[in-house]
Amino acid sequence: MAVGRETVKFFIPCVSIMGVGCHTEIPELFKSRGCKKPLIVTDKCMTSIGMTVKFVELMTKSGIKPVVYDETIPNPTDKNVMKGVEVYKKNKCDSIMTLGGGSPHDCGKGIGIVVNNGGIINDYEGLDKSTKEMPTFIAVNTTAGTASEMTRFCIITDTKRHVKMAIVDWRTTPNVAVNDPELMITMPPALTAATGMDALTHAVEAYVSTAATPITDACAIKAIELIAQNLRAAVANGKDMMARDNMAYAEFLAGMAFNNASLGYVHAMAHQLGGLYDLPHGVCNAILLPHVSTFNLIAKVDRFADIAVAMGINVDEFSERDAADLAIEAIQQLSEDVNIPVGLDDLNVKEKDFKVMAENAMKDACSFTNPRLATLQDIINIYIAAM
Repeated sequence: MAVGRETVKFFIPCVSIMGVGCHTEIPELFKSRGCKKPLIVTDKCMTSIGMTVKFVELMTKSGIKPVVYDETIPNPTDKNVMKGVEVYKKNKCDSIMTLGGGSPHDCGKGIGIVVNNGGIINDYEGLDKSTKEMPTFIAVNTTAGTASEMTRFCIITDTKRHVKMAIVDWRTTPNVAVNDPELMITMPPALTAATGMDALTHAVEAYVSTAATPITDACAIKAIELIAQNLRAAVANGKDMMARDNMAYAEFLAGMAFNNASLGYVHAMAHQLGGLYDLPHGVCNAILLPHVSTFNLIAKVDRFADIAVAMGINVDEFSERDAADLAIEAIQQLSEDVNIPVGLDDLNVKEKDFKVMAENAMKDACSFTNPRLATLQDIINIYIAAM
């Protein structure tokens, strides 16, 4: 009897458009799908910098009549989603366009699920709970980190439980993902750093995941290489178009990796920090990544040695074990260079909350593919180490 991997599925948008100026193709993408009235899901930041009106004008000139819902908040909530559903239905929209980073994309996915499946967004926590596909969905990305514009992951905060719900459903994968580095120039250095480290976390966790495959490995390693080579430059000079373009490719590759290999304890633990304290997801990931990697190292020494090479380290004179240690040092150095806070203490996280956060982290869907099994106390200890 032949021995090999179990059957795997690979999820990705039907169409992905990348490159400077590619956002101008969006009106035709809607028209080609027979859509005339998309709901633009975005946030007040996009509106304040003129990005929202830019797309309203772009589509209006092409005969499309968009409706704007710009009330998405960082770490979008179930209430946020349900209000968007009301706006969609009231205005009789026929499609969705998300504009921004992970928060608008996730909020838009939540709206899309509920619009076509009914109920409330909380009904869909877990794996593949929906039965109907979303309306036509085009995700326009303005950051280089979350990869929510191209994944089947939707993270929404449950306001009653104060936890982030992981909705993992192939039907939430956008029809079209748009990554135009021209739209990323306005990202300030701190956001560039946080989203870039989020992308690095995606790639690292996917590479050491128990569900990794040769396809996800290739995506993850290339993403790590591009981030190591370009994140510092993108943070130092937001107008460096080559760095922005490479980071757009890096976050997309990292998305391809974790969308199919899933993640690990970094994200499982970061979700609890976001749900309880409403902290920025990328910063939480960046702080936790070296500490979770240290915990995971004995399970995947060879893979962390590979990560060291991808981070640009010459490991020829080092043992595999020493090279693995150097990978974690390189991750910490990159985080320091782009001015990520050193520890959770800087974010006013309290040790009294570690036990409940650890309990919830162990239930989080992202924890199931972590390469090393942890006890409750192990997770608590990682939080303590990250202080």
